[in-house]
Amino acid sequence: MYNLLVICFSSVTLFACVKSAFPPPCDSEIYCTGPILHQVQTAKLFDDDKYFVDMKLRAAPDVVLSAFHNLSSKFPNNNVPPADLREFLNEHFEKPGTEFESWTPPDWHDKPKFLGGIADEQLLKWAGEIHNLWKSLGRKIHTGVNDQPELYSQIYTPNPVVVPGGRFRELYYWDSYWVINGLLLSEMTDTALGMIQNFLYLVNRYGFVPNGGRIYYERRSQPPFLTLMVESYYQTTRNKDFLRAALPVLEKEYQFWMTNRSVAVLLNGTLQVLNRYHVQADLPRPESYTDDLELAEGLTDELKEQLWMDLKAGAESGWDFTSRWFIDGDGHNNGTLKETRTSQILPVDLNALLCRNEKTLASFHRLLGDGDSAARYDQAAARRLEAVELVLWDAERGAWFDYSLVTHSRHSEFHPSNLAPVWARCYSRPEMGEQAVQYLRGSGALQYPNGVPTSLKESGQQWDYPNAWPPLQHMLIDGLSKLPSKDAQQLAFDLAQRWIKTNWLAYIKYEAMFEKYDVNGDGKPGGGGEYEVQLGFGWTNGVALQLLDQYGATLTSGGRHVSSGFLLPLVIAATLALQ
Repeated sequence: MYNLLVICFSSVTLFACVKSAFPPPCDSEIYCTGPILHQVQTAKLFDDDKYFVDMKLRAAPDVVLSAFHNLSSKFPNNNVPPADLREFLNEHFEKPGTEFESWTPPDWHDKPKFLGGIADEQLLKWAGEIHNLWKSLGRKIHTGVNDQPELYSQIYTPNPVVVPGGRFRELYYWDSYWVINGLLLSEMTDTALGMIQNFLYLVNRYGFVPNGGRIYYERRSQPPFLTLMVESYYQTTRNKDFLRAALPVLEKEYQFWMTNRSVAVLLNGTLQVLNRYHVQADLPRPESYTDDLELAEGLTDELKEQLWMDLKAGAESGWDFTSRWFIDGDGHNNGTLKETRTSQILPVDLNALLCRNEKTLASFHRLLGDGDSAARYDQAAARRLEAVELVLWDAERGAWFDYSLVTHSRHSEFHPSNLAPVWARCYSRPEMGEQAVQYLRGSGALQYPNGVPTSLKESGQQWDYPNAWPPLQHMLIDGLSKLPSKDAQQLAFDLAQRWIKTNWLAYIKYEAMFEKYDVNGDGKPGGGGEYEVQLGFGWTNGVALQLLDQYGATLTSGGRHVSSGFLLPLVIAATLALQ
């Protein structure tokens, strides 16, 4: 199953360097590299660097490049003044958004069945309004993107999509897992299927799913949730023909991760294969060009290239950015954004997700009558389980921790991802799940009224304290809810209540759903990072609908915790019925 081709040695440990099989880089001299990108972005003509690289060309790239060459040659050192740059853009580019046609999902209807399970009248009304947001987030790519792709940074996909919202105008990979689960609850199975087919199309084109639907994302992916998207769709429709057609593509994506994103660590005399985020592209991110340039100031060329690769790996992780990826000069999990070393960390949640993917791929093969292939994926899951427990599990603390390839030791900071194996059911002994509950209770992360923070470190980065993110809340709650103990299931409900309360209060205040929230303020959107908090918002909507579906009989808009003895058995019974 694994393609480990080159062995590298260090004085402390051994890890396998995997020969890369990357697709060709984005070759656009306008959207990915070149003088137009550099001058427009460094002139800071727009508040957000992403704005320029989402603009459409009015003429072929060589025409625009030639026009810019002629323009820049008129000025000293070829530096075009900002006013002339603006005039050039107005002449040769259209504003972002012209690549989409107006589109309303035709399978949307106003009364999906799950609404009937929500007891609180305020939450019921709110759930209907969230359900209504799918219409505003639907996008259909104009056929011109397919006919003349050289004029766009947009990657063409054959079916309409539901986008996250705000500056995120295109499809995004891991966001779409929670979007699709929300769409399925909303009985929008055709829209959900179209999105999954888009991702299968992208795997067939690139060998993996890019971070998002733009050519400047072509060298990096995101957490590989496509197998679980297919699982969600199959559980809803029981469509074996679709599953049979999708399965070879899912295996192709799995092989990408094992070929290009795996390392083998030598511990206790055995090689253990685990995965990491790793992007071999050593230029600034086009959509965050000036941020990356300014961050790398003062570094040697070699360190600049390393930083830019690790920033892209951080973007590939979905956690962009966080102190979780910092490794300072002494090798400690410390420092600043300039010390981002994502590729030197083996993340718990990525490996838990791949463990779940392996188990799911085995189950798909079993469903389709291929016992031999099922056995191969069972074996892969067993090997990963052994690796996760040997390398990432800390029996003393009772949780799993990221592993540093620099210090050959585990990091100790709290992140919700430390419990990802509970969500993935990737552990060998039942008591490990209960130990993880006790770790969570003792971590200090449960003291906040509006969700579990992404870390306990306030770095100014958006994937750190005080921000709480919908997918992490859902993974925690879902994992806890499937543990057998009443304590874990009550904690899952309590966390669901907190999260629904903060989402609902923010909606009442702002009439909007946000991508992240502040754990300290009732209904306060999150902040920090490279851009202003975005509203819309795809995965927030999907998570809220899933929690309202799971716990709708007992959640309250007032945020009261359920303590009455007669209600707790109802919560537990409802949870067990979903397993």
